[in-house]
Amino acid sequence: MAPASILLYDIPTKDPQRCWSFNLWKTRLLLNFKGLDYTTQWVEYPDIRPLLEKHLPGEEEYTLPTIHLLKDDTYIMDSLKIARHIEAIHPEPPLYLDSPLIDQLWQHLRGVLIAIQPIHIHLIATRLLSEKSTPYFFETREKDIGKSTAEWYREHEGTAWEKSTPHFSAITALLKETDGPFFMGGVVSYVDFIWAAVLLFFKTLGDDVFANVLKASGDDGESFKALLEAVQPWSARNDF
Repeated sequence: MAPASILLYDIPTKDPQRCWSFNLWKTRLLLNFKGLDYTTQWVEYPDIRPLLEKHLPGEEEYTLPTIHLLKDDTYIMDSLKIARHIEAIHPEPPLYLDSPLIDQLWQHLRGVLIAIQPIHIHLIATRLLSEKSTPYFFETREKDIGKSTAEWYREHEGTAWEKSTPHFSAITALLKETDGPFFMGGVVSYVDFIWAAVLLFFKTLGDDVFANVLKASGDDGESFKALLEAVQPWSARNDF
């Protein structure tokens, strides 16, 4: 068997290691959709900068997803940059990266992520991350928010889902502008991978979290569940 042509750097969970981050899921879904041969290298949070700054010097921040195109020895960081590069060199099947639906989704997705951030930041650290990544995650996030993630969680736990509901409902309405299951009806595109990645992230956080997502959706989660079922051919691979 020929070696893989792409190395995908991903952040591991506790054992069993699997993909969880919505930004990583966006890239993993598109690589699976394009049928590209890749391997996963798991990188703990404190190891991301030391790994990437050798190959991408001068960046202010080093984040995943990053891919290494082995044939050209090229490193690409950021899910959208990765998507644009992959689309340029592997245009079929198309991602429809210029669809106005992407901007329309992001108008509501930002509201979802801001409202739920006190919940998901704390649960990432307490439910998902390994012993090596957890202290780094706590330290960096608490520096950003100015308090412990537990305190932030307690302050917003009772209102976060209520604040998020209008944004979830707006995304449901956007999905229902066609007969589905995708945003473009029967045609899959990158906007589906963006939203599916977020839904997969919430599912990984826990059944209680995903139940709240479905409750906030405005249609008992029927549209969200239909989308996740439709992307299963590309979401099944999540741990290698």
